[in-house]
Amino acid sequence: MLREGGAWNDHRIEQGIGQLLRVGVGLAAALVCAGGALYLIRHGRELVDYRVFRGERADLRSLRGILAGAHELQGRDVIQLGLLALLATPVARVAFSVVAFAFERDRLYVGITLVVLAILLASVAGRLP
Repeated sequence: MLREGGAWNDHRIEQGIGQLLRVGVGLAAALVCAGGALYLIRHGRELVDYRVFRGERADLRSLRGILAGAHELQGRDVIQLGLLALLATPVARVAFSVVAFAFERDRLYVGITLVVLAILLASVAGRLP
């Protein structure tokens, strides 16, 4: 996909990154919209009591719980999965950049981008503020 004449060039890499971002955001938007529709179909007519706060279910706080609920087509879980896809999109972009810089044999940018990727992954994992 990104190889043109046996070499990676800046234009092809930018096209790949742009396509990755479009697909990631599009997938996330589709999941959130589908989850919202599922939620409204099942819970749209329920009355809401705003005097009592009810937090999110505990299984919406773990990847395993979100995937299980999304597999069962639970609206909130599909929405959460869409939000996770949205968060994963820039992380995937940085990972793609590491690979692209490695193919270009640009060690400095590979190192810098690996540091950025490590910070992103640590933040997503909840190890940094």
